Amino acid sequence: MKLFNKIANKILKRNFAIPDDLPFSYLAGVVFERVIMLCRGLVKSIMFKSHGFPVFIGKNTQIRCKKKLSVGNCVSIQDYVVINALSSEGLILGDNVSIGMRSMIKTSAGSVSKIGKGCSIGHDSALGNDCFLGAAGGITIGSYVAIGQNVRFHSENHEFHDKNKMICEQGVTNKGISVGDDVWIGAGAVILDGVHIGGGGV
Repeated sequence: MKLFNKIANKILKRNFAIPDDLPFSYLAGVVFERVIMLCRGLVKSIMFKSHGFPVFIGKNTQIRCKKKLSVGNCVSIQDYVVINALSSEGLILGDNVSIGMRSMIKTSAGSVSKIGKGCSIGHDSALGNDCFLGAAGGITIGSYVAIGQNVRFHSENHEFHDKNKMICEQGVTNKGISVGDDVWIGAGAVILDGVHIGGGGV
């Protein structure tokens, strides 16, 4: 276990301790899985705008517009994640960022006629499983931010003030969303366009 701890600390560049009572078979399975993810990361990250090392990418991930994606060191993108980085400012993932399984990050609303602003996530921040980030209006997430499962960010809202027009004909607003450092966003939260969460917020 001491050898594994030493290797993990060297790769992660931070204190990391594997419990002595962790079954070796379990640890071996985790290591094997991470090696496969590392191999995927080595292949896929070649196309990124920039990337650190290591980059771990899970199975069945979909990453579109890779040239707009920048990732730092020790980034982990879990299984079945969907990323579309098409945007004016791109998608930036800092060091030690983790994106949970089945999460989706869309930096544009889906139309090629209107390119979104983009998204940045600071170092040591993590998204839980099944999260959605709609970053057409821009999303900035600080460092050391813990985001629970099934959290949704929507940085775009429909206009609806003109009663003589259908809502779908009134356009949208994009004020953007910002989250400070050291924030915990609990499972199931919905963050709407124009919201700012200050540092240390829960």
